[in-house]
Amino acid sequence: MNPRRRPVSQGPTGLTRRCFLRRAIAHSAILVVPARVLGRGGQTAPSMRLNLACIGAGGRGQADLDGVKSEAIVALCDVDETRAAGALKAFPKAKFFTDYRRLYDRIESEIDGVVVATPDHTHAVAALGAIRMGKHVYCEKPLAHSLAEVRALTRAARGAKIITQVGNQGHSSDSIRQFVEMVRAGAIGTVGEIHLWNQNSYRPRAHRTRPPAGDAPPSTLHWDLWLGPAPQRPYHSVYHPGRWRGWVDFGTGIIGDWTCHQLDPSYWALDLGSPVSVQAQSEEYDDATVRAETFPAVSTVTYAFPARGERPPVTVKWFTGRLAPRPQELEAQRQMPQIGALVFGDRGTIMHGSHGAGGAQIIPAERDRAYQRPPQTIPRVPGHYEDWIRACKEGRAAGSGFEYGGPLTEVALLGVLAQRFNGQKLEWDADALKITNHPEANLWVNPPSRPGWA
Repeated sequence: MNPRRRPVSQGPTGLTRRCFLRRAIAHSAILVVPARVLGRGGQTAPSMRLNLACIGAGGRGQADLDGVKSEAIVALCDVDETRAAGALKAFPKAKFFTDYRRLYDRIESEIDGVVVATPDHTHAVAALGAIRMGKHVYCEKPLAHSLAEVRALTRAARGAKIITQVGNQGHSSDSIRQFVEMVRAGAIGTVGEIHLWNQNSYRPRAHRTRPPAGDAPPSTLHWDLWLGPAPQRPYHSVYHPGRWRGWVDFGTGIIGDWTCHQLDPSYWALDLGSPVSVQAQSEEYDDATVRAETFPAVSTVTYAFPARGERPPVTVKWFTGRLAPRPQELEAQRQMPQIGALVFGDRGTIMHGSHGAGGAQIIPAERDRAYQRPPQTIPRVPGHYEDWIRACKEGRAAGSGFEYGGPLTEVALLGVLAQRFNGQKLEWDADALKITNHPEANLWVNPPSRPGWA
């Protein structure tokens, strides 16, 4: 266990002070809609542009900015002034901040929504601040860094009655909607097992444990703000720029980053809900110091989802760093993609790619060619950002709001937690937000934040 980030012990009620504060926020948040975007009768005028603040302007933030550039970008925030230079050039009229808290303090009345594109460990603090002000929120996936953070954001957004969207862009694709229609129409019968795989790994190449202190951070990087809620540590180039996903205190590894893409089609089609158990089997990952700092290069995580209504239990297996077992139905000359999914029904199998469904096909190919696609029953949308923007203006839910994306993210983070306790089966009570059979693992459902960042 990392001594710098020791779990918080819980009192008799199982409620930490941090969790209590979050629950209080969830019940106290109110919706504030600026009058300038309201039409007659208090309804949002679709023709008006939203005033948006974007937190995280470099890296992934650049793609998000491009996705919402149809609106008025009135503020930008990034702790790395060098990485933000391109965004500042593209939006010269936007006010610039290095601390999102100062942005909220100074221009709260000027913004309608917030886009959060920071590293995983700072999603929750930035997004929750926006929710407390009653602002619409688009937040990159995974929604947060811990299970308790995800649940707090989901509850707070529900109480604030704002429009939210998680950044799993494939959810708005035509292909994912066709996949859902196929599964629900019985294209492969009753689904009992799903395999997901990603041959990539975010494990740092040069370090498996925390490196010694490196050079001083660049003068344009505000390192303490970059750390945010994470434990204090010296700057090192193995974390930033762009390498933080492989470090436990900042990222969520490949399973945290990609589950919201790869499981999304089946999660939607089958209404999977929450698993009742999860177990990881990882290679060369027995050292506790390594598990406290970085993620495994090769791992298999198995989830057990219970029966729901007429749907039987479903087993989901996630493979990191290798392909899933090759199905017999797949033609000998056909390669499996490096990132993808296999969905096994009692009357057939569907294979699809990474984002969304990525072009779902029944295998073998001859059966796919013979299959008549069902009629469209799910409305198509022009794009993921466009869906959120329109939803904000029309006062309706977006496709992957926190009510949907939050539970999906919890599945991803349960896999992250299972990897920390390699080889041990963890039993999960979603209603209680609790690991019921492993007290030490349960403490990591709600890990501590650095003082001043709770």
